[in-house]
Amino acid sequence: MWQKCALREKLCCVIGKETMQTIDLKNEIGRWGGWLRRATLGLCLLIGLGIPVAQATQAMAKDLTEMSIEDLMSVEVTTTVARKAQRLSDTAAAVFVITAEDIRRSGVVSIAEALRMVPGIEVARLDANRYAITARGFNGNFANKLLVLMDGRTVYSPLYSGVFWDVQDTLLEDIARIEVIRGPGASLWGANAVNGVINIITKPANETQGGLMAAGAGTEEKAFGGLRYGGTMGSTAHYRAYAKYFNRDNAVDLQGNDNYDQLEVARGGGRMDWQASERDAVTFQGDYYDGRVGNQGTYPLYDPPYLADFKDNVPITGGNLLGRWQRTLSSSSDFIFQTYYDHTERPVVLLEETRDTFDLDFQHRFGLGRRQEIMWGAGYRLTQAHLVNGPAVFMRDEERQDQLFSFFVQDEIALWPEKLSLLLGSKFEENDYTGFEVQPNARLLWNAHRQHTFWGAVSRAVRTPSQAEHDTILTRYVLPGNPETLIRFYGNEDFESEELIAYELGYRYVPEERLSLDLALFYNDYDKLRTAEAGAPFLEIGAPPYIVVPLYVDNQMKGHTYGTELALEFRPWQWWRLKGAYTYLKMHLQNYDTSNDPTSEDAEGEVPRHQVSLLSYLDLPGNWGLDLWGRYVDDLPAQDISDYITLDARLSWRPTARLELALVGQNLVEEKHQEYAPEYIEFTPAEIERSVYVKMTWQF
Repeated sequence: MWQKCALREKLCCVIGKETMQTIDLKNEIGRWGGWLRRATLGLCLLIGLGIPVAQATQAMAKDLTEMSIEDLMSVEVTTTVARKAQRLSDTAAAVFVITAEDIRRSGVVSIAEALRMVPGIEVARLDANRYAITARGFNGNFANKLLVLMDGRTVYSPLYSGVFWDVQDTLLEDIARIEVIRGPGASLWGANAVNGVINIITKPANETQGGLMAAGAGTEEKAFGGLRYGGTMGSTAHYRAYAKYFNRDNAVDLQGNDNYDQLEVARGGGRMDWQASERDAVTFQGDYYDGRVGNQGTYPLYDPPYLADFKDNVPITGGNLLGRWQRTLSSSSDFIFQTYYDHTERPVVLLEETRDTFDLDFQHRFGLGRRQEIMWGAGYRLTQAHLVNGPAVFMRDEERQDQLFSFFVQDEIALWPEKLSLLLGSKFEENDYTGFEVQPNARLLWNAHRQHTFWGAVSRAVRTPSQAEHDTILTRYVLPGNPETLIRFYGNEDFESEELIAYELGYRYVPEERLSLDLALFYNDYDKLRTAEAGAPFLEIGAPPYIVVPLYVDNQMKGHTYGTELALEFRPWQWWRLKGAYTYLKMHLQNYDTSNDPTSEDAEGEVPRHQVSLLSYLDLPGNWGLDLWGRYVDDLPAQDISDYITLDARLSWRPTARLELALVGQNLVEEKHQEYAPEYIEFTPAEIERSVYVKMTWQF
């Protein structure tokens, strides 16, 4: 969280290499990686081309748009907060669910944009392909306190404990829902689930039968489209295969000139769900993507003119393969075993990364007596990174393996059946950076009345060091002189985990089938937050020699945040639906007396204090629809970015039940506006432009 100095530029460094003992599996994972990459492509081709297809039958699921709000709160979903099926109204956490209908009618074209409707989530777009997304503060392009999952597969990067949002994608029509927890989810999901957890959940294959084609084009979304087909294999298995392409135009810099930040990606994948028996369900799924992302900015040179421009269009590639087996042992007991492999390749101007991840996860749920339900589980993760140093970034260890061992246990106790329940649990982890970590939590849920629900929670969570914080030397500036002066960041082998103790209260009110209210209050107490501490300058002998002013990663800050999050849904009539959200966030950060970092506290001014979102879904006669989405985002004083208001509008028409045509306008209030400034790497600051696109969706 190193903040901007007088030039309002974020200083970033992340370094070090901790001495560790680890099993040498480099050759094995390399062989597994090659085989599994081929298996991922083979699965997609097998599902899409090689399997004899029976006559596809359309799965007729109940349309959630026809249900009352009271019914929606009673729908059982496998919530991320509990790792089991439960009603949304029975979750003792601040949970928000983005439905498939919300994604369609809001007109968003990416997962990142859909998250703007969630209270407590800060979404800011840096340029055409980069986002800063967090929950409850500490935002940035490299935000590191938010865990993101795709169907239970972790997608955050161990390189910096954040998410590359430009490659987190799938066919949006295949997303069942996006579950968002604000607040710690570490007792179940582990380190880095500090301020929140986002789980993107796709539909089972039996709900995507038949064909679907979507295509569109516009001013900023230049061309995009997707094709999906689903069918059956015998009477117990369903499958689908999809392909998707999009080409996003560049943004503009602060002077209105075209930026070099365009994004073009093609991807494909498939999923198969097999009901092997009455007790056993098996899922296989995989994805592969290949594309190019534009980068424009500057990096330091050791010789005059001491600064170099870069403008490149680099390849990004990745794929994953996941398998899951769920077995029902009894009406109150089941287990799930999941494994996945993930491969990514991402070269940028300052660093090239190739990473392989192998993960195993097991969980078991069973009843204990009449009033207790126990859930426990264990996991193992192995990551292997191959890094290539760039002109300004030096990794002390270009080849690194890290292992993570984990165990969790959770006990849900019905103190008063159907009225009062207590949930106690903890996650235990052993990692290669800080060793053993414990992350407990306690949650209480009180169903005071059919219309009133109260809950409270106390949790501990940690954010473990990333490879970058542990293993990098970053030259930030080169200042002319005789000799020249280098401003350089160094990692810290003794860098510790950032810690959080969180206190939460919540209230849900569903007075009738047309209205619901969800309120969450929180107070977060942080310690050992990251700072950049100045060390004594020294002379680096070379040709020529340099004076080095070092800045070292350290844990020299504490602080607290508090706020309010409100979600409101109202249906005045069956043909009109309103969804509102409001967020208030206040941050207070304080360096230790031993700290000499003057910039870290600026994080207080890098998140909006107020955010407002209002969605209106209006069904008109003749199968027309008009959807409006207005948002207000407060200013960011530490970045000198003004507050802004946006308005998106979507006009749709369904000439038949299987065909929809839509015209969408985004950011209609202003021609362009800035949402966030670059950090760490000197990408060119950009403004987000007004855009219009048309889209056709056809089911067959």
